[in-house]
Amino acid sequence: MPSVAFYTLGCKVNFYDTEAIWQLFKNEGYDQVDFDEQTADVYLINTCTVTNTGDKKSRQIIRRAIRRNPDAIVAVTGCYAQTSPAEILDIPGVDLVIGTQDRDKILPYVNEIQESRQPVNAVRNIMKTRVFEEMDVPDFADRTRAFLKIQDGCNNFCTFCIIPWSRGLSRSREANSIIQQAHQLVHAGYKEIVLTGIHTGGYGDDMENYDLTDLLWDLDKVEGLERIRISSIEASQIDDRMLDVIKRSDKLVRHFHIPLQAGDDTVLKRMRRKYTTEEFYNKMLRIREAMPDVAITTDVIVGFPGETDEMFRNGYELMRKIGFSEMHVFPYSKRTGTPAARMDDQVDEEVKNARVHELIDLSEQMQLAYAKQFVGQVLDVIPEGEAKGREGSGKLHGYSDNYIQLVFDGSMDMVGKVCRVKVTEAGVNESQATLVRVLEENLKSAAM
Repeated sequence: MPSVAFYTLGCKVNFYDTEAIWQLFKNEGYDQVDFDEQTADVYLINTCTVTNTGDKKSRQIIRRAIRRNPDAIVAVTGCYAQTSPAEILDIPGVDLVIGTQDRDKILPYVNEIQESRQPVNAVRNIMKTRVFEEMDVPDFADRTRAFLKIQDGCNNFCTFCIIPWSRGLSRSREANSIIQQAHQLVHAGYKEIVLTGIHTGGYGDDMENYDLTDLLWDLDKVEGLERIRISSIEASQIDDRMLDVIKRSDKLVRHFHIPLQAGDDTVLKRMRRKYTTEEFYNKMLRIREAMPDVAITTDVIVGFPGETDEMFRNGYELMRKIGFSEMHVFPYSKRTGTPAARMDDQVDEEVKNARVHELIDLSEQMQLAYAKQFVGQVLDVIPEGEAKGREGSGKLHGYSDNYIQLVFDGSMDMVGKVCRVKVTEAGVNESQATLVRVLEENLKSAAM
């Protein structure tokens, strides 16, 4: 049987898209083989373009595939393929370039190229696309959390970001199709669904009278679904109606990832972010009011052009005051083709690195302080498998609904089930717990 190998760079959405493309190959009778271990008939590289390094890494992987099997068909998809198809086709050995749309046509193209051996550029203008590309993923190798892509594209055009040009404008997946997919995932044994997209909170911007809040209430009714997690949402997208869901839904987890990017109004303005630090801070207070003990994680860009020491200090103080439970800290890196890359007053690399380290230290302090609040408390966790690096020790790891990674003694048959544990010791990246009981069995015996 013909074989295919995949390599995915970049974000969670790309990993979802690769899984969806694999379903298409699987239905055509293909066998999936490891990218580096075996030779494949078709190589598919799903690329990233969020930074200049993303482009470079994508090119390296494409060349690696061509070396692995010069006779194979090498297909390139994803964000870098969407923005720079000509650059990719210049690499000798590339057969097909297809962007972040039309992926359902990959197999017809592959079959055509097998006959003609002529390279094909199948990329078209993403800015004209207004319809969400339907691609289902009925199953994930990671058995505990299922990702469900509900949205693609972004209308924000932040000055540091290339993504609207590689993903197009915001478009939402039909609600009934999402609900149907959620039922299928629950039927396949998943307890937790992570709603994902390029700008997930923008779900429904292109729809009439239906938005993310409506979708959350509809998902709340899906029987057998225990947890709904939103991969990322903007502070401005959490309005009163959404706060009501946060307060009343039993399924929405106590964890939100809300990108701050910068904690100073001048920097936010230059980034073209649509909120002030005061608005952001007040929104965090309202979320905590609606959902006490909630974990709020964030993204921060350090050393954006024009960021002075004073602006950085303002940001540091704001982050400390908000008390995030974890921060993902990135030094600003110039992305060719974005307004920020053309700005004067770029910040010196050494200054950037010093600031990054300061914020990582702050993040670790806040992470520990957050976990400490739960020592002695009982939390529900869905184990994902053996604790990494301690295989065979009888230790399992998994996340509580408020995103604390817990390690506790248990057996492999508990993986994917809801377990109740008591937190015994807090740590930065993981905390220790002891098993109280497995809830799954109780549910089943109660239903009998």
